[in-house]
Amino acid sequence: MSKNLYDDVCEEKLFSELFKKHSQDLHNFIYYKYGSHIDPKDKVQEAFLKLWDNCKKVPLQKAKNFLFTVANNLSLNQLKHNSVKLKFQQGTHKDKTNINPEFILEEKEYLQKYQNALSKLTENQRVAFLLNKTEGKKHQEIADLLGISRKAVEKRIYGALERLRKEIEGI
Repeated sequence: MSKNLYDDVCEEKLFSELFKKHSQDLHNFIYYKYGSHIDPKDKVQEAFLKLWDNCKKVPLQKAKNFLFTVANNLSLNQLKHNSVKLKFQQGTHKDKTNINPEFILEEKEYLQKYQNALSKLTENQRVAFLLNKTEGKKHQEIADLLGISRKAVEKRIYGALERLRKEIEGI
């Protein structure tokens, strides 16, 4: 049983030849089937990227079928995405809220108290606290970022929480 010279399309020269041979046909296929609004050039590029990512799995004889199938699926996904976007844009959106003005005023006052309380924290406490609460970083990530131990980070965050509780009633 003779073995093919090229079992897969991972060789750069062969891949380049495949691109030159099939890219225009693939572009025309997508363009004529779905139109220009889904950007057929992008779909061709994405199809070839997927072929390159899967070059060990795709034999040379099936490369063309693989490209056309992938490009077709990408185009269908784009059309589906566009229809979802259109439905969302046509949907009814609430311009009004049920929030009363008193709540908005309380929220602004609370935010002001919070900002004042944050400004009274030490810089180390404020940095550790904000990295944890606003950016969602874990204690170990903050420790690595600041070059300190995890326990030091915990102490700074819990110290900040205590001071904030004292400064702002109702937390």
